[in-house]
Amino acid sequence: MEPNEITEVLNRPISQDLLARDITRLAYVAKDGTPRAVPIGFTWNGSEIVMCTATNAPKLPALRANPAVALTIDTEVHPPKILLVRGRAELDVVDGIPEEYLQASGTYEMTPEQRVEWEAGVRSLYDRMVRIVVTPTWAKLIDFETTLPSAVEELIRQRDERERA
Repeated sequence: MEPNEITEVLNRPISQDLLARDITRLAYVAKDGTPRAVPIGFTWNGSEIVMCTATNAPKLPALRANPAVALTIDTEVHPPKILLVRGRAELDVVDGIPEEYLQASGTYEMTPEQRVEWEAGVRSLYDRMVRIVVTPTWAKLIDFETTLPSAVEELIRQRDERERA
């Protein structure tokens, strides 16, 4: 997929709404060769999806061995809105708490006092964290109005060809 095509998909209003959410599902290949998909908080900075995790997270050795990832950001309503993204995970160990981690949790329902307490707890727990940065190399938006899964698009094309024959 060309960069301008990726940008076009990611700049659609529905995509922008999905990129403003706080949870994605990160899919990767575990060290034992089996697939994994885990929910994880994220932020979108306009060109990258950034997730943060503990330095001892089991996904990190797997991502170092095979950085190819897929992300799904979706809604819980019917029909769902689904943003699919593929890319490579770049790992960046940082001292303290990355700003993206605090941003990703910014939508959690807390009073200001609870937020201060939560942030103090986070800062006491993590000396360092790992930023998982994914620059999209492929993207698809499925909204079931203007875009459909490719298999459904193919079935519609086949049906239309049969009806024309």
